[in-house]
Amino acid sequence: MKSQRTISVLFIVAALYDGLLGAAFLFASGRLFAWYKVTPPNHPGYVQFPALVLLIFALMFLAVAWDPGSNRNLIPYGILLKAAYAGVVLYYWLTIDLPDMWKPFCIGDLTFLVLFAWAWVALGGRAGEPRATDEWVEG
Repeated sequence: MKSQRTISVLFIVAALYDGLLGAAFLFASGRLFAWYKVTPPNHPGYVQFPALVLLIFALMFLAVAWDPGSNRNLIPYGILLKAAYAGVVLYYWLTIDLPDMWKPFCIGDLTFLVLFAWAWVALGGRAGEPRATDEWVEG
């Protein structure tokens, strides 16, 4: 399968994942916290802001999906988003534990982190090589 197409599909899936999570926490965080028996923060803004950040990143992932080669420079921001979330969750998961609600998202973000890193490298080529094109096929 052509890498460009695979990378586009990857970033469409990432946009859906983060977009749906962002929307769920923006519009139904109370129900999500109740479902998982997690005490919500003392102010809804603590949930609404990260939910909006997820929606913004979902839009960015759609930009990468639309034209991976031209928008390769955005991929490291996605990698950093996934590393930030997974790093915080893993730290607390391994040290003092945390509610189970956050653990599946950590596993998902670690998976995306690895796949985003692969996409970033696959689109970059080696020094002196042109960027990947639609005709470029992963070996």
